[in-house]
Formats: sequence, structure tokens, C-alpha cells
Amino acid sequence: MDFTISAELEALRAQIAHFVETDVLPLESDPASYDEHENIRLDLLARTRDKARAQGLWCLQLKPETGGRGVGRVGMAVCYEEMNRSIFGPAVFNSAAPDDGNMMVMEALGTAEQKEWWLKPVVEGRVRSAFAMTEPAPGGGSDPGMMLTTATRDGDDYVVRGRKWFITGAGEAEHFMLLARTSDDERRGHTCFLFHKNDPGWRITRRIPIMGPEEHGGHCELEFDGLRIPARNVVLEEGRGLKVVQTRLGVARLTHCMRWLGLSKRCIEIATEYADRRDGFGIRLSKRESVQMLIGALCADIEIGRLLVMKAAWELDRGGFAQKEVSMAKVHVANLLHRAADTAIQINGARGYSKDTVAEWIYRYARQARLVDGADEVHRMVLSRHLSNEGRNFWHWESAEAKA
Repeated sequence: MDFTISAELEALRAQIAHFVETDVLPLESDPASYDEHENIRLDLLARTRDKARAQGLWCLQLKPETGGRGVGRVGMAVCYEEMNRSIFGPAVFNSAAPDDGNMMVMEALGTAEQKEWWLKPVVEGRVRSAFAMTEPAPGGGSDPGMMLTTATRDGDDYVVRGRKWFITGAGEAEHFMLLARTSDDERRGHTCFLFHKNDPGWRITRRIPIMGPEEHGGHCELEFDGLRIPARNVVLEEGRGLKVVQTRLGVARLTHCMRWLGLSKRCIEIATEYADRRDGFGIRLSKRESVQMLIGALCADIEIGRLLVMKAAWELDRGGFAQKEVSMAKVHVANLLHRAADTAIQINGARGYSKDTVAEWIYRYARQARLVDGADEVHRMVLSRHLSNEGRNFWHWESAEAKA
């Protein structure tokens, strides 16, 4: 396997690193940079986005004809990790969830008309989007077979009734993707739709308080009581909603991991910067074996995460589904992020528990990582099923001869 990246990709990574260092990181230390939900203030975000766009650092994940740089999944792994050295990074480069995943799935599956009215404004940063799938109990969460929200055909429209919750970004989104049940067929019973926030027949019932910090637009509960969606706003076709979900979530889960690796490395920075200058009981913290063991373990775990992510990205770039590779990366990196933030706080002591660094921000944010886009347990079940189906072949190397 060849882990070298092209000179062009390395130059892009270095450009991103410089931009984050000079234009994004300094914003974190100013309390005035934050909104009331502890994310970057929107007017400040808009100005910083303009700078990034002017340097060509915009929507790197999309094809050039869509408005991006076409770096591929491997290129995204390199760039996203660098972007998320800052907690504000993904939003600045228009690579933050949920817009990130929504743009990629619409680029892949949207019609020309859908791309023009729904996708283009999101790509250009003029509007934000949300993906409405998860429901409160007894509705569908990780198991879409339990979905209760329905879309019933009525002439040229579908009429939607039901509830969704924990819909990221819904509070500020203008464009929405919605998964609803259109039949009782286990495989072809779900359909994906597009709608606009001004369409009547639905409402946000609350912005759900979380341990935070929050993405722009929060995590909202939605109620549908007669939303009419024209048939032309169906993504792919009726009954192919799970195909849309698979197309979206496979890559979206991996992009989370890419970003979380960047935050994990930032935690190492926060820990080592303090350990290198803090003395206690006559010795520098960085010279203590206990501290070295904490840092060393994280270094290895971060590199393992990078390899898992890169293997999954490579598999996606060559046309595979990478289901088990993404599941392995998702479980490992989600737990890694929590350990990295916890270690940074522990080494910094009371300073780590304060808001003098972003370690406590990352710590609170990290807890959601083991839940979003499939809980740890779900992904472990996926891996166990692959093992049952593949046996010892679960672990194998692809060979050029076998592929030919």
C-alpha cells in the first residue's frame, strides 16, 4: 500500500494549515467570537468564509463542476483533519455537518433541477440545510424499519405527517431533506424528499437543549401535519429512500472521523504545550513518566485512527461501499476523541476544566460522537454480522490478481 499523497494535495493541506493558523485559531481565544450556543458568531463566520473562498479553500469535497475542488475521499481525509485543528474550521470551509453530507448526496443523486434550486445555494453558502430522519420513540432511530412518519401520495404531491427530532441545523436551515415511509415494503418502503422551510404544513416545536456546544441551528424537534411535497422533489425515486441514506451516511460518518482526528490532535497540542512549561514537585510535567504514557498512548491511537480512516477513504475512492471499514473507523475515532479531550483536561488540571483552552469545549462536544450517525453498539453489530458472513475472510488483503 502506498500512503504518499500528491504534491498538489500536500500544497493544499499546507495552505489550509496556514489559513487555520492565521485566520481561524486566533478567533477562538476571544469570547466575543462566540454566539449564545458556543459556536462561531454568524457575522464573523461570514467574513472568515469570504477569506477562505477567495483563497480557493471552499467545498473541497465536491466536483469542480459543482463548485468544489474534487479532492476525493482520500484528499478529504488529509484536508478535513487539518481544517479541524480549530473548533471553527469545518464551518469556515463549508465542510461542516449536516451541509457536508447533504451536498455530497445531492451531487451524486439529485436531478439537474434539484441541483439548481436545492443544492446550488448550499454550495454557495447562501443557505444551510438539514437532514430529517431520526424520530422520537416509538419511531425510527438507528433502525429505519421503525419509522412512523408517512408520506401519502395525493395526485402530484405527497402529504407528510409525523415527527422528527434531533435534526441538526434545523433552526437555521432553509433547505431540508426528509425521509418518510411511503409503503410497508421492508426494502422499498422509504422515500427521500426535498422541501423548503417556507412550505406550509410543518413546524419546529422546540430546539432541544443539549450538553453542547451546538452546531448552527441546534438540534430540533419537528412536527409534520400536512406538508405537501411535489413528486418532482423526490430524490432518486419513490421507495429508494434507504439507498439515499446509504449513499449519504457512509461518507458522512467517515467525514466525522476525519474532523474528529483533527480535534484529537488539537487536544495533544493543548496537553503538551502545558506539560512542557509546568513544573510540579521539582520536575517538569513533560518529564513525568505518567504524563508521557498518557501522551504516548494517544499518539498511537490517533495514528491507528488515521490509518482506519484512510483505508475507508481509499475503498470509497475505488468504488467500494466500505461499510465495515467505516464502522471500524467510527467506533475507534469517536472513543479516541473523548479520551483525547479527557487527557488534555487531566494534564492541564484546573486550567483544562476552565474555558482558558478549548479542551472543555471539545470534551462536551465529544460525547455526541459515540451517538451520531449510529451508536457504537450499532456499528459493532454491523461488524459482527460481517464476521458471521465472511468468517476468516473478514481480514484479508485485496490483490491485483484477484480483482482482475
